[in-house]
Amino acid sequence: MTGQVRKAEAFRASHVRGKPLVLFNVWDAGSAKAVAASGAKAIATSSWSVAHANGFGDGERTPLALAIDNLRRIVGAVDVPVTADLESGYGDGAEAVGATVGLAIDAGAVGCNLEDSFPGSGKMRETPEQARRIECARRTAEAAKIRFFINARTDVFFQRPAEQHDEEMVVQAIERARAYAEAGADGLFAPGLVRRALIAMLVEAAPLPVNIMVDDATPSLRELSLCRVARVSHGPRPYLAAMKALEEAARP
Repeated sequence: MTGQVRKAEAFRASHVRGKPLVLFNVWDAGSAKAVAASGAKAIATSSWSVAHANGFGDGERTPLALAIDNLRRIVGAVDVPVTADLESGYGDGAEAVGATVGLAIDAGAVGCNLEDSFPGSGKMRETPEQARRIECARRTAEAAKIRFFINARTDVFFQRPAEQHDEEMVVQAIERARAYAEAGADGLFAPGLVRRALIAMLVEAAPLPVNIMVDDATPSLRELSLCRVARVSHGPRPYLAAMKALEEAARP
């Protein structure tokens, strides 16, 4: 068993409902080493953080070649599994998504996030279209003979402010989760969802382990555990905190 295959198995096994895998998202090799030194079980990149650390805006504005090279450096800097934020997959067509996933696997990643909105506008893709993109990603992973963890991100909860989230939106996310699971996804990422009751509803009905992103209004880790969430991501918050600390330290 190669190191990457072993790490992929370990990463998959770390997704346990009720015992969330906590990921402090990184943006370069240095931040990855710092998080790994804390005892983290895995490393996850944040596309927003990678973009801003390199002078770009989010939304696939970071050149793919740069993003993959950065990913390769991160993988080489740590001994734990690394999952990559690939945004929408860097391509208009489904086959392009598969090619991007292939690049991430070649760089040493054991998983990725794939979002179901258009990077330029944030508008949602139709569910069948996104399912095809996930199918291509899965075929690429199977060809590479690695149990690559596809974390299907749904941006349903980014379409309206948190105070307007309701059960109807959760139903939409559940329907997408079912289609994504059938297409080959391994997890469901629902950033923007912060209300405990709605999180519990999503976790209960979704066919995939659920990933929640930390926000100022997000329930505590203990509460998320009680909701049987399987993964918790910090997104751009670690980068923002590090840059704020640097700014404060640099003040005369």
